[in-house]
Amino acid sequence: MLSKKTKYAIKALVVLGKNMDQPPMQISKIAEIERIPKKFLEQILLDLRNAGFLYSKKGAGGGYSLNRDPKEIFLVSIMRITDGPIAMVPCASLNFYHKCDECHQESTCGIRDVFVDVRDATLKILSETSIADIIKRETTLISV
Repeated sequence: MLSKKTKYAIKALVVLGKNMDQPPMQISKIAEIERIPKKFLEQILLDLRNAGFLYSKKGAGGGYSLNRDPKEIFLVSIMRITDGPIAMVPCASLNFYHKCDECHQESTCGIRDVFVDVRDATLKILSETSIADIIKRETTLISV
């Protein structure tokens, strides 16, 4: 299941992507638009800034803006920043691998084999879907 932290990160990036031609947005404005708790959003935006996705400006006229084109911000990166592994079991993870304590032999584990396939399919979608794609989908869904 998608964590609230990841969902809120994506929502904030979408709002900032839709407002790229505007001055930096204040946290309170983003929180209000997307109904995200402000304190929680502060930490999420800080993580995204530290990862290089956002630019922040302090003081009058300050706030957050995208540091990259929405076409260059992929869901896989956001999920790894906010939640860590993509794989549902640690033995199937590419970046956060950990052998399962109860597993006798990974090479013959049917559970691992299935979840490697799940990981690969998930990675394909997340690696090919950008913030710009989500903005485009929202625009399409509104006009239907």
